[in-house]
Amino acid sequence: MAEASCLATNDWICGEYLRTRSQELTDATVQHIGITVVSVLIGLAIAFPLALLARRGRGFAGPVLGLTTILYTVPSLAMFSLLLPLFGLSAALVVTGLVLYSLTILVRNILAGLEAVPEEAREAARGMGYGPWRLLWEVELPLALPALMAGLRIATVSTVALTTVGSLVGKGGLGNLIEDALPSFFKAQVLAASVLCVLLAVTADLLLLGLQRLLTPWTRIPASTGDTRTGAGGGDGSGGPGGPAGIPAPAKVEAG
Repeated sequence: MAEASCLATNDWICGEYLRTRSQELTDATVQHIGITVVSVLIGLAIAFPLALLARRGRGFAGPVLGLTTILYTVPSLAMFSLLLPLFGLSAALVVTGLVLYSLTILVRNILAGLEAVPEEAREAARGMGYGPWRLLWEVELPLALPALMAGLRIATVSTVALTTVGSLVGKGGLGNLIEDALPSFFKAQVLAASVLCVLLAVTADLLLLGLQRLLTPWTRIPASTGDTRTGAGGGDGSGGPGGPAGIPAPAKVEAG
């Protein structure tokens, strides 16, 4: 009986709310995931060439890093207001704002990963006849993956949280439920949407962590095995883990 009346008593934990509003929660969660995934993918597609541009020299790095940092410091309400004349009250407005916020994290981590590639790895690849683009895609990028994935994880979790701000224009996924519940202080709805948002962030982070470990198996190999011979993945013959194509791998990068 107590559970059946939890909506009337406005309890924080209410099974009746979850049963009667399950479709509403599902729709909001799907919208939240969709906006997050699209924003992060577009952000990654833009951040990668920007990082390559910034790597060409300080003349490019300063403006690129400076601009992305400035964009990150703009308050979300001001950002959406500036984008409103261009996109109106649409999902594109929210996605564009989230993309701009993700750039500073992604650009900096991609750039840091590429700069951390050992010079001896590059020299070894050039000695094997690798051109600039093959060097990038087959040596530098794989070795930069730990840092890149760390940035992707941070950007994704950040985007999951910021997506709720999209409720200002009615495109905030779970944020819409939170905003709708606040005027009447509908406790069950606030708690359910908030918990789902946290679960989305944790799940996304764990999935990307698993993907990172799958893509960078050499980072899980002990640094010293006591065998100085060059093995199948031994790379440099020093007993340390080898990177892709037998190129020495950089030091392990831990994601925060």
